[in-house]
Amino acid sequence: MSVAAPINPSTNKALEAPRLGEPYLLTPGPLTTAYEVKAAMLRDWGSWDGDFRAMTAALRTRLLSIAGDEAGEFDCVPMQGSGSFSVEAMLGSFIPRDGKALVLMNGAYGKRIAQTLSYLGREHVTIDKGDYMPPRGPEVGAALDADPSISHVVVVHCETSSGILNPLREISDAVYSRGRKLLVDSMSAFGAVPATQSDFRYEAIVSSANKCIEGVPGFGFVIARKSELEAAKGRSHSLSLDIHAQWDYMNKTGQWRFTPPTHVVAAFLEALRLHQEEGGVAARGVRYRRNRDVMVAGMRQLGFETLLGDEWLSPIIVTFFSPAHENFRFERFYDLMKDKGFIIYPGKLTVADSFRIGCIGRMDEHVMHRVVQAAEASLAEMGVDTATPPSAALAERARLAA
Repeated sequence: MSVAAPINPSTNKALEAPRLGEPYLLTPGPLTTAYEVKAAMLRDWGSWDGDFRAMTAALRTRLLSIAGDEAGEFDCVPMQGSGSFSVEAMLGSFIPRDGKALVLMNGAYGKRIAQTLSYLGREHVTIDKGDYMPPRGPEVGAALDADPSISHVVVVHCETSSGILNPLREISDAVYSRGRKLLVDSMSAFGAVPATQSDFRYEAIVSSANKCIEGVPGFGFVIARKSELEAAKGRSHSLSLDIHAQWDYMNKTGQWRFTPPTHVVAAFLEALRLHQEEGGVAARGVRYRRNRDVMVAGMRQLGFETLLGDEWLSPIIVTFFSPAHENFRFERFYDLMKDKGFIIYPGKLTVADSFRIGCIGRMDEHVMHRVVQAAEASLAEMGVDTATPPSAALAERARLAA
């Protein structure tokens, strides 16, 4: 099996395929990376060496630039581990032990935030919108008005279990008009969806290397207001997840407190170079939205239905209902798609059988046309002549969206 290189319509040149025979990862990270990103990991680096300290400094500076920190009020703190490590670090460092959080949930990752707060012993309440709908500013405001003890609101920017891009501006306005603070898990949005202080206000935002910047897994990063970083001293529940301690040590020494993922940092710097070369957040968002639009249109022509209405579809990942046809089995569909060069993602809903197709990574609309062709061929091989979902799933979607 060979995988042809996708074409970049802006330059009419091929975006490099991962390598001959390697399938595309249609997932919300890890994702398909450029050849240059992979090649950057072929050199070994000393974690205490001056060259690597310079790489860490460059990484922090470039991420602050993407976040639009023109006033110099924020700093960037990379943290070893997956994105969930950095989310836990943010929660444990910035929410005081006597604080109280309002967690906005509409999928698995909002629920994970609430679970993390339970582990941390932080008092919290939730607004749970289920799988179909985003939290809205007025209901957030009403919850804050009803409970003056809430000090922080925590929200997932793009909830990839459903594919919802949450309305951060109206949520942020509701939070700050009432004198509270916002913490954002932007794991699957930062780098492709605008997230500067002019877009919406926050105290801290978290993402990771293997998402929209198109690096590889190994670290996350927290971009936080310096005043919040200073106030976090001595607050963390954890030695290794103490953001203040990591920030203070990096500023004093230029080094990570514990062994850094050196190869991942090198790959990420190359991914940042490609991100800037493409045109930054705006251009990457355009490519991802075009990927989504082409793929969704094609899948709908086959009879598939999206979980969400168009107004809430993110450019990151799209959730589809599984077909009602008796011959459809997701495991078989997955294997057939993989044989054709595409790895898709299982569903993560509680209300209906579903699967997900990611729109991010080193690919473009030409690849997405091929994804649709692969889905059509896979259905035919399964003996599925229509991808229409169960009527009960559609009725539930309509009821909850009403």
